[in-house]
Amino acid sequence: MFYCTLIRIYNICIIKNIETMNFPDNLRYTKDHEWVRLEKDNEAVIGITDFAQKELGDIVYVEVETVGKALAAETVFGTVEAVKTVSDLYLPVAGTILEVNPELASAPDLVNSDPYGKGWMIRMTLKDPADLDKLMDAAAYGNIVH
Repeated sequence: MFYCTLIRIYNICIIKNIETMNFPDNLRYTKDHEWVRLEKDNEAVIGITDFAQKELGDIVYVEVETVGKALAAETVFGTVEAVKTVSDLYLPVAGTILEVNPELASAPDLVNSDPYGKGWMIRMTLKDPADLDKLMDAAAYGNIVH
């Protein structure tokens, strides 16, 4: 099953097929296509959504140079490079970056093959776990991308 979305680019309409995508219910989502999974206490794991990785195409490099830094929500924490583009990564909630997924250094394509599992990008400590309530649930996120 797939959905069709009409996209207007430079006043030219094209039809783009969007396959049914996976948006796990246990995650929170941003309008910038990042997801957050709360783990123990106030630690969370962050990555990009299935929609984002499909839009970017083949991921060839993930760069995060903010480990150890406390950042505000919606601050750029890194970049993801695909064959056709480079895109900024935005922190969904305020907190301190604890680590980057070490597997991405040698296998950035994990972001494509398993965006919610082995393709996670960073682990962080949340400044305020209640900030997660401001993010979208799976149903709301699905509505903005379909």
